[in-house]
Amino acid sequence: MVRYLGGKLVNIVFSLLILATATFFLMKAVPGDPFTQEKAIPPEIKANIMAHYGLDKPLGEQYLVYMKKLLQFDLGLSMKSQNRTVTSIITDSFGTSAKIGIFAVIISVIVGIYLGMMAALRHRKLVDNSAMMLAVIGISVPNFVIGSMIQYFLAVKVPIFHVAGLESPIDYVLPTIALSTLPIAFIARLTRSTMLEVLTSDYIRTAKAKGLTPRAILWKHGLRNGILPVVTYLGPMTANIITGSVVVEQIFGLPGLGAYFVDSVMNRDYTLIMGITIFYAVILMAARFVTDILYIFVDPRIKLSGGVVKP
Repeated sequence: MVRYLGGKLVNIVFSLLILATATFFLMKAVPGDPFTQEKAIPPEIKANIMAHYGLDKPLGEQYLVYMKKLLQFDLGLSMKSQNRTVTSIITDSFGTSAKIGIFAVIISVIVGIYLGMMAALRHRKLVDNSAMMLAVIGISVPNFVIGSMIQYFLAVKVPIFHVAGLESPIDYVLPTIALSTLPIAFIARLTRSTMLEVLTSDYIRTAKAKGLTPRAILWKHGLRNGILPVVTYLGPMTANIITGSVVVEQIFGLPGLGAYFVDSVMNRDYTLIMGITIFYAVILMAARFVTDILYIFVDPRIKLSGGVVKP
């Protein structure tokens, strides 16, 4: 186990270094600089600003300086938010994104597994057809379209919720719904297909022959094996929900990390772009790391041999 986890951590570190390198040079390849849009800046003042942020140095030297600071967990100063570090911006704004993301993950898992189970138990009946029709809609329609629709109907036409902002806890409802539609649909389809296979397996027939109740068969034997694909999907889903909330946050006017990320790209705020990109990458890789560990404990058939996962 230690060797397996150690190998995973080493892969994460190397992946982050490769990502940081690629992002740095791609970002520098874009024409312009963070101060191109500023009006009426005398050349002398602009030269001083560029020197202050080290942008007057050769590209290779800029890269080495940034990577050295990154290895010291220093993401630097924002070039557009005066006297604010990238770390403080992420810390102050990520709370909103994390809350919405966590709510969406919980709702997605509960509702998705329930719909998938009901569809499998009522195979080729009205419940199954209705659940799969909703799943197709959830997969096909982007979350920003769903967000705009529920915002219009539930906040404008029928003013149950506020159109934008976070004035009360109830304002988390609409963004959470918009973020959870795709994961709910995907989890429902995964659970349904796996449960259909599990419910016709030999050990389920044996459990029925032993006289176990349908509830015990479903929850103790069926569901544990039926949710294995969901566990595999849980890691990337969690990361995608949290990092994919950028557009939804813009639609509902939420003060999350997504707004800063969009602004940093528009303003060419190099350090903030780098910091948020690396932060999102850490979330994605950490979620996959936790999923790999969780999968070993959920499925007793998975064993570790020489630091490699084997069935």
